[in-house]
Amino acid sequence: MSMPSRMPEPYPSSGGANLADILERVLDKGIVIAGDIRINLLDIELLTIKLRLVIASVDKAKEMGIDWWETDPALSSRARRSELARENARLRERLAELESGEVMEPEEIEARRAEEPEEAEVEEDYEAEEEAR
Repeated sequence: MSMPSRMPEPYPSSGGANLADILERVLDKGIVIAGDIRINLLDIELLTIKLRLVIASVDKAKEMGIDWWETDPALSSRARRSELARENARLRERLAELESGEVMEPEEIEARRAEEPEEAEVEEDYEAEEEAR
């Protein structure tokens, strides 16, 4: 006696969440996954790895106060430009110091750095130089 084979029934289209809905919900609310991995040998801790993973949309991350990618030169062209502009300003200052033969004390260097323009001003100067070229 043979039994008729049956195909599994598809998920109902209403009431079930598809992947896009789940992803939208996770990015909107955010999710934190945390865990520790420890490797011990005879009660001697050899290695500890602490894992922390936050999955969220950019807007939600900013809302939570997470915005490190904006200041990381490897991830942000604006951060890269401002870092280059600051480095350029320091190098010009050092070159002028060497050309004048004037040796500055560390306290003078720190005082001059404290007088450096804010990051926004440095970026504007850099952009103006780029446009002039």
